[in-house]
Amino acid sequence: MDIKEIQSLIKFVAKSGASEVKLETDDIKITIRTGNLAFGEPTYVQSMPMPQAQMAPAVPVPASPQAEAAQAATGKDAAADDDSKYITIKSPIIGTFYRKPAPDKPLFVEVGDTIAAGDVLCVIEAMKLFNDIESEVSGKIVKVLVEDSSPVEFDQPLFLVDPS
Repeated sequence: MDIKEIQSLIKFVAKSGASEVKLETDDIKITIRTGNLAFGEPTYVQSMPMPQAQMAPAVPVPASPQAEAAQAATGKDAAADDDSKYITIKSPIIGTFYRKPAPDKPLFVEVGDTIAAGDVLCVIEAMKLFNDIESEVSGKIVKVLVEDSSPVEFDQPLFLVDPS
């Protein structure tokens, strides 16, 4: 998490009216406490790196040429190349991700749906407010990266869209 993301988070918390927000990822822990700004109390940010678990070095195991070829064909490099041609739609806020407007309603979008700029893709609940997340691009939904009713962070990838 870089300083711009932290500043954006601070602004979001200040606007939301929350008195305290805690965010913990694998490598950082942030606590933001807002004071009463009408009385001149400041906003506090506490950030501390999370301890990294030490892993034992892996012992290489010789593999057969067929296994190496299969791994190369289906490995992460191939997946990264495939995903690079897609546009990633990311969460503009922290909150809870919902794929439906209500439990008894159909999904906003499904894999394979064609979307246009301005189409609502999902809803993110933050501070008891439901925020429609609209697409800024046109294309076809290739993958939904988040489970329904799960928490999301700022700038977390939500959807992969094929713009072609």
